[in-house]
Amino acid sequence: MATFWVDERSDFTTAPRTAAGWQGALAGALRSPGELCRLLGLDPAAAAAAEPARRFPMLVPRTLLKRIGHGDAQDPILRQVLPHPDELAAVPGFSTDPVGEVGGACGPGLLQTYPGRSLMVAASRCGVHCRYCFRRHFPFQSGTAAAGDWQPALEQLARDRSIREVILSGGDPLTLSDAELGVLAQRLAAVPHLRRIRVHTRLPIVVPQRVGPELTEWLRGTGLAAMVVVQANHAAEIDGAAAGALGQLVDAGVPVLSQSVLLRGVNDSVEALAALFERLIDLRVIPYYLHQLDRVAGAAHFEVPQGEGYALVAALRARLPGYAVPRYVRQFSSGPCKQLLA
Repeated sequence: MATFWVDERSDFTTAPRTAAGWQGALAGALRSPGELCRLLGLDPAAAAAAEPARRFPMLVPRTLLKRIGHGDAQDPILRQVLPHPDELAAVPGFSTDPVGEVGGACGPGLLQTYPGRSLMVAASRCGVHCRYCFRRHFPFQSGTAAAGDWQPALEQLARDRSIREVILSGGDPLTLSDAELGVLAQRLAAVPHLRRIRVHTRLPIVVPQRVGPELTEWLRGTGLAAMVVVQANHAAEIDGAAAGALGQLVDAGVPVLSQSVLLRGVNDSVEALAALFERLIDLRVIPYYLHQLDRVAGAAHFEVPQGEGYALVAALRARLPGYAVPRYVRQFSSGPCKQLLA
């Protein structure tokens, strides 16, 4: 049986649980399926997930609670975060490394799967543990560019003059402080052939208070073209606070794109996807990718057949303006880029 990632640093023990701000929100995140169900007025039987939660720990910031329907076991946000016994099923075709990242390392904490771009695993922590996460088995303990000692990764980037863009990923890079990220961005900007920095994050959605003047200041001050890619899967995730966080980024002149994962029981309907993409466009966020589920072990119950995905995208194109319909893609463990499905 596969060993699921457990990051002992993800509990933010250095931040007081009473602390204000985003560190406090992460420190006080829920870790018990039973407690989550109790707070939402759900049958305790819905929390019969001790073994899945042991394999891949639950982490749900309390900032998400008010967006989950009280007493609704089928709520689309709840389905993304509550451990489920189906995660234990061994399903053919689903693996611990579905996109071949473990073998794609080109340096300490660096992955290069596409020409001209390098992905830096900048952090091992996340703001929420999504149950469909394609990196739920990733060896973060050995595969992360060490905070406070970025030199080996930076030297590797400097040696490869074909790299023009660095993608900060994780985990979630915004679990690092703005001071840490600002220093890293300055050091990346000192590499002559780098032009762009891209930040992939879920925190502006799940913990909106993470976005503030310090974040936008270092994003704008790097000397590199900076952009942010957020992940949102359902319109219910984007409440007023999340909308405000996205607005701060856009108002600061930072381009914001979104990507979503097509998930069974979450957004596998034209109505759900159209509501999500229209909400994003209204907030000046461009829908970028709609991902076919990466076939990671433990997430098979979320998979939507590609045929249904094709039909959904066709219906969206008939309903929404072209700029509101993201590219429907799938990532494989080989190939020069993501495969465009529709």
